Formats: sequence, C-alpha cells, structure tokens
Amino acid sequence: MPAEGKSDMERIGLFSEMGYVTIGDKYVSHYMRPFNEAASKNKQMLPGGSKTLSALQAGYFEPQFLRIFDGEAYSNPVQLRRRYRLAESKKNLGKAFLPSNGDKLPCGKGSYYGTIGGPFAYFSAQLKARERYVPPGKNFYTNPEKKGTGYGYANLTIGEQYPHEPDGYELEKLNAKKAREEHKRLVKGGPFKINLHPQDYFDVNPYFNDKPLPPLKKPPPEKPIAPPFKPSSPAKKSGGMKGGTFDPYPSHSADPYVIKKFMAVPTSKERKIFYPPPGSKSRPVTSIITLNVTRSINANNYKTAHLTSD
Repeated sequence: MPAEGKSDMERIGLFSEMGYVTIGDKYVSHYMRPFNEAASKNKQMLPGGSKTLSALQAGYFEPQFLRIFDGEAYSNPVQLRRRYRLAESKKNLGKAFLPSNGDKLPCGKGSYYGTIGGPFAYFSAQLKARERYVPPGKNFYTNPEKKGTGYGYANLTIGEQYPHEPDGYELEKLNAKKAREEHKRLVKGGPFKINLHPQDYFDVNPYFNDKPLPPLKKPPPEKPIAPPFKPSSPAKKSGGMKGGTFDPYPSHSADPYVIKKFMAVPTSKERKIFYPPPGSKSRPVTSIITLNVTRSINANNYKTAHLTSD
C-alpha cells in the first residue's frame, strides 16, 4: 500500500486481483515466426488450374451450353394485334358512334357553305359610304426673305439688330486674375499641414522651400565711371631727334671701355689625356643549386625535408 492515497485495488473496487488468461501458457518465440500461420496448416484452397479457351465446354463456367431462348415458341405479331383488338371490342357497351351526315365542303374561296353561323357582316366585300373629302385650309403666308447675310445689312432679321458689345483685350486673363485676387482675399492664413505625417529624410525636390522668400535686395548704386584721361596735347613723334622724349639726350654711361681677353689655344702637349669612366664591376653570383635549396628548405620544414630524385 502506498504511503499516501489509495492503492490500485481500492481504486478499481475489487475484493481481490483477477487471474490472468496467459498463466501457464508455453512461451512462443517470435523469432523466425511465420507471418500467417494458418497458411501452413491443414488443406488450402486448391484451384483446378487455368483452362484454355476451346470449342469444348471445359473452357466455360457452366458444364453445358445454355440457350437464351430455350423452349420459346414462335409468335405471330399480326395475330397478336388482332386478338388484342377483339378483346378490347368486347368491352364496348354499344355500337360505334356514326354521325348523321358527312362533312360539307365549301364550293369556293370566300363561301360560307357548310359553316354553322353563316357569313359575318364585318367581312363583307361591299363598300361603305364615306364622307366627302374636305381639303385643309391654306398655309401661313409670309413675305419672301430678304437678300443678304444679316451681317452689315440693316433690318434683315425678324427682330431688331443685336447691339454690338466689344470684347475687352485679354478678357479671360483679367477674369482669372480677379478670381485669384478674390480667392486670396477669402483665404485666412497658409495651408493646413499636420506634423504627424511621416516625411522623407531628403526632399524629392531639393529646390522646393515652404518658407516665403526674403525680400529682394536692392543692388548697390553704381559708381560713376571717371572720364578717361586725355593729354592736353598729342604725343610727339621722333623724327631723327629727341623731340618726343622726356629728356632731350640720354644720360651718359660712365663704364670704361675694356677689351675682352681671348684664351690662347693650348698645344697638344698641354692638353690632358681623356680617361673613360669605369664600367660596372662584377659581383659574386649565387648558384642555381643554392637558390633551389634555399627555396625548398626553410625554418618550418628543415626537419621533415628529404631528398627527391627524378
């Protein structure tokens, strides 16, 4: 019994535990057990084998050939119809109804011979009396139309001439201007804008600005340009004299006249011997084997390197 609560037997409500059905049964291993045990016991359904279709009755399900109309007698349909009419005529209580006279046929088109009521007055071909035809009165008479188009000719229309009203120059433009001014007068303040609507960080049009433009700056007054300088008298031209210069004669230079000394040409003995510059000097060259060894063996693989021979 558990420490707390009721045991399983108390929960079920039985006085004692019921016995099991499989007590004492032999253990049957499921290893290598056939899937269908009944298929390996007793006799099984043994078919008679496949039959080949032939002219014999052995290839069919029935032991003998059965006819569809087996034992059916010959019947005459004409005789059957006559018998049926005789049987139906016996059900009549009296003789057949015969009219007293035959049908009457008309003797021509439009005749009423053979009809019950006779001719109708509405379909008579006789002409009816008609009243005398009285023509209507005369039409409304007017004067003939006057010649002319009406433009530039006086008294050609029914009424008086239309007074001429000249159109103002650019009348539509003036009316639109008055409508805009009246609209601006009725508008109070600027357009309503809500700040809760999300806006882009960058404007689509970088040149668009909601703020009003500042007033135009007046350009600075232009300074009057001084008149060009004009000498009192025209310039003088030099005609072999110093009439057009500031000084009548140029200032005298005080440099003494010195003759340049020329270097004497040296002789062959005094000339120096030409020595060409020294060429490139040779340096020690590393052999190809040493370069290959240096490239293939380094500090990382010098312990594991081995000789390869081709």
